[in-house]
Amino acid sequence: MRRRPRKDGNLPLLEHVLALRKVLVFSAYAIMLGSIIGWFFSDLTFAYLARPVTMLEDIRFITTTPMEPMLVKIKISMFLGVILALPVLMWQIWSFVLPALKQNERKYLYIIVPSSVILFLGGAALCFYGVLPIGIKFLLYAGGGAVQSTPFVTKISYLGFLLTFLLTFGLVFQLPIVLLILIRIGVLSPKTLAKKRRWAILAIIILAVIISPTPDLVTQLLMAGPMYLLYEVSIWLGYLVARKRDKELALK
Repeated sequence: MRRRPRKDGNLPLLEHVLALRKVLVFSAYAIMLGSIIGWFFSDLTFAYLARPVTMLEDIRFITTTPMEPMLVKIKISMFLGVILALPVLMWQIWSFVLPALKQNERKYLYIIVPSSVILFLGGAALCFYGVLPIGIKFLLYAGGGAVQSTPFVTKISYLGFLLTFLLTFGLVFQLPIVLLILIRIGVLSPKTLAKKRRWAILAIIILAVIISPTPDLVTQLLMAGPMYLLYEVSIWLGYLVARKRDKELALK
């Protein structure tokens, strides 16, 4: 016999817990499978990711513990696992964050998820090819003229530094998705975003200072610039989203 659902206040909380459990389980399996595949490409991947350092003169990687090469290989494998599982992760995350969508609005997930993946990869690419080489040079050579020295970088410290950079830029590039969702559900409007540009610039600068992986001004400015550009893009796309929402409301 099928048991009737309980009609009490604990059911919504239980549903959220079960939904979160499902998200975590699916995400863990996806990352695990991607990490197994990534293990076979970890050495080539690290060699490519290390190019911002290896292309510099008089910079060498060193290892300080016997376990460091293996730890680097494991972390690179997990990094590749996350990249390969990114579509699954984004689908699970947005499906959990947007439970209030009506059945006819579920189609927006087919737009949000690919856009979110593309923006994340775009932010990571901008970081790796644009910001990171400048930041590495600045950090390694700033103040180097006072005392002659030869910089040595451990593999594990560089990898942690790199992954923090990539993750930060990837998450920052989710800004248009968040703003457009808020516009779509009526919490924000593009006119409000346009009027609050000055405050947005200030908030973006403060946010760049807080979440920047390094304390130098160069990196913070290189992060704040794309953030503001994404804010402007969100305003113009927001007008299209708001216009479509108003038409749908008028037909009801």
